[in-house]
Formats: sequence, structure tokens, C-alpha cells
Amino acid sequence: MKKFLLVLSAIFLIISNPVDSQGLLNKVRKAVSKEISGVINEDSGTNTSKPGPEPACACDDAKMILDLAKYKIAYNEFTICTKDDGSMLVYDKMGSKYYIVKDGVSEGPYKEGDPIIQGFCSDSNDSGNDEKADAWVKKYPGFISRSGDKYLIKFGGKNYGPYAMISDFALSNSKSKFAAIVTENMFITEAQGRKMEEAMKNAKTDQERMDIAMSMSQNAQSQMMKDGGKSLQPQLITNVPGATFDVATWMGGKLNGTAKFDDLVVIAPDRIMDMTGKTTIKLPQNSYDSKGMFLNTSGTKYAMYNSGALTFSDNTTLAEVFNPYMAKTDGKVFLTYMYYSPGKNAVMQCAIPF
Repeated sequence: MKKFLLVLSAIFLIISNPVDSQGLLNKVRKAVSKEISGVINEDSGTNTSKPGPEPACACDDAKMILDLAKYKIAYNEFTICTKDDGSMLVYDKMGSKYYIVKDGVSEGPYKEGDPIIQGFCSDSNDSGNDEKADAWVKKYPGFISRSGDKYLIKFGGKNYGPYAMISDFALSNSKSKFAAIVTENMFITEAQGRKMEEAMKNAKTDQERMDIAMSMSQNAQSQMMKDGGKSLQPQLITNVPGATFDVATWMGGKLNGTAKFDDLVVIAPDRIMDMTGKTTIKLPQNSYDSKGMFLNTSGTKYAMYNSGALTFSDNTTLAEVFNPYMAKTDGKVFLTYMYYSPGKNAVMQCAIPF
């Protein structure tokens, strides 16, 4: 419409002023050509502006992980889920397609529901109920399985369990070490809970409800008398020699198999401990996220990842990063991270000796 009015104005001026018509027509022709050219570029998706600067976290020896132009994925139209080994699942929202990327090699596309993409986005850290416990089964297939109302753990050719609840679980990078916080029995199982709930719902009198509650109490007391309540207490199972579990020492700590390369540690709100309960390094009080914590090989330096920023124990920070994880190359351990490069229109990866 704007171009039409511009041309119409030019014709009107030419008719009304024939002496200057030729020069005016040339000027209008240039203006119309410029505007049409701009519209064509905009419609075709051509962006003549220069890409933005590289983020401060960029490194000279960065490795390309995902060429977004190759797969025609817009930077603001994809999400990423990762596994502990650094492999990532890329979801293209516009195309509804999935790609698996590891060590710069991509596979796919895959569709929703494909078994190969399972296990990337399950990040349950605890299992206070059976639904959360099932998340462990999905995240660690081959190691954790369900058996009726309970759970089994299989590692190194040995079977552990069954357990009524798995509260925490961790594997080392090479899958040579494992640890879990488990509870053998509970006062009431999932099936018993559903049965009691249904009975309470169908109870017609207060006396019937009282009888149901008393029955549950008697079952709990009977369970306590069997082994002094030991089977109702959480316990540590692991193949790590010398490992111990003490609630007071752990202070709410969680098992972690990704913070220190190919090792298991316990991350508490104010410290990182080894599996014997010995403090390796102190942390700022209540400032941790166990999934975003990294400890160097010597145990003298740590980094915390939160909201796109990687902050080190010496207070240096790298911003605009994502998907950090520990890796080993040529016998050396690195803390790797990814970032978006506007110039290359790609996801790039840097590696810091750690």
C-alpha cells in the first residue's frame, strides 16, 4: 500500500509539473526500488545486519557441537536435555523433531516416543513417593527395576534389594561405582495405602474408620518389632570401600556422580564430602545446587552452575553458558561448557583444564 501511494504521488507530480518530471521520476524510482528491495529481503528471511558479538565465555579453540543452520533450527526455538555423560537431546520446537548430539556428532531426527530419546530429561533427585521412584527406573535402566511394590538394584553382576523406597542414587562416569540410599520396608506400601484409602472412603461410621486406623497402627507396630525398626530406616548401599552413611554428618547431603570426574561425592549445603564422610572442600552456606556443582580432581577448586552462569571458587564467572559437565581427554580432566555463537549460528563447546 505504501509503495502504491508513493508511485501514485510520483505520477501526480509528473502530470502537474512536466518541466521537472524527469528528475523527479528518477528520484521516486530509486526510492521505490529501495523500499521494494527491503521488503523482499525481509520476506525472504535475509538479514543484512551483522551477527551480534561473540559472548565473553567464547574460547579460541571452541569445537562446533551443533550447526543450527544445517538443521534449519532457530536458536530461540529449541530446547536441550542432557545425560550425565554430556550427550544432549535437542528438541526442535518448530519441526517437532529430536536430535541426539554427543562429542560433536549428531544423530536423528527422532520422533516423540522413540525409545532412544528416553532418559535424557528425567532429573529426579529424590523419590519420596513411588512416582518419583519410578523416575530412577527410567533414568537408570539396567540398574534399577521394579518388582511388584518394591525396587531392585543390579550392579556388577550382584542383586540388591528388594527395597520399598530409593531415596537417592548415583553412578560414576565410567559406571564402575554406584551408591544408593534405600529403605527396605515402609509402614504401609503403595497397594496397602490405596486399599486403606478406599476402605476409608466406603466406611459408613466413625467406628469403622477408627477400626481401619487401628489396624494400620497395629501393622506398623508389628513391623517395628520384627527387627527393631531397622528395616524402616534409610541405609547406604554401595561398592565404594570404606563408605559410610550418617544422617548427622551428611547434613542433608545428596549423592553425586557428576561433580567430580569418575568419582562419587556427597554434596551438602555447606560442603562437599567424599564417601567416607570426610570434608573435601567448604562451600558458601546454603548456596549449592547438587546438579550444578563441579569439583576439580585435586579437590581444591569448585564451580557452581546456575541460570546460565558458571561461577568458580575464586569468584570468576563465565556467563551465557549451558550444559556444563566433566570430561577426560588425552588423560586430562576438563570442565566443558557450551555457548551459542551468533557468528557461526551454532552451538559451540569450550573445555577448561580442571
